[in-house]
Amino acid sequence: MSWWVVHAERTLSEEVPAPPEDVRDFYMDLENMKLVHPLIVSVQATSRTETPDGYLQSYRVVDRIPLGPFTIKTTYRARLRVRADGDVVTEADQSPGVRLRGTVSFEPIDGGTRLTERIRITAPRPLARVTTREAAKAHIAMLAGIRRHFESA
Repeated sequence: MSWWVVHAERTLSEEVPAPPEDVRDFYMDLENMKLVHPLIVSVQATSRTETPDGYLQSYRVVDRIPLGPFTIKTTYRARLRVRADGDVVTEADQSPGVRLRGTVSFEPIDGGTRLTERIRITAPRPLARVTTREAAKAHIAMLAGIRRHFESA
């Protein structure tokens, strides 16, 4: 492993008052994430490939990243690997060398779904602390936004 690259893992969870299949369907459409993810400005589907057990959907995403009193826009590639049922695997690749890999599960619980996201963050050492902090903060807000979406439905 390189000194230059730092890895971090976070597990985030939220209870959503809706059936797992509804929460999963909402999550699988990255267009919906514009509604609940605090950094996403726009999402554009770029390709879809059928796989033996589901599909791989690719997107071009534009985020607004807060840097102190400034905000910068950044564009990156995101992918969802979706099987017919079960967990959804996520990938996001952003310059310079920032990678997020995740597994999202939809567990039935009394009153709805436990939505759990396990994310692995890789970033160059100078960006690692802020990248990990901001990614976790944004994804906590995203999961809470999904909960609020279904609470208001």
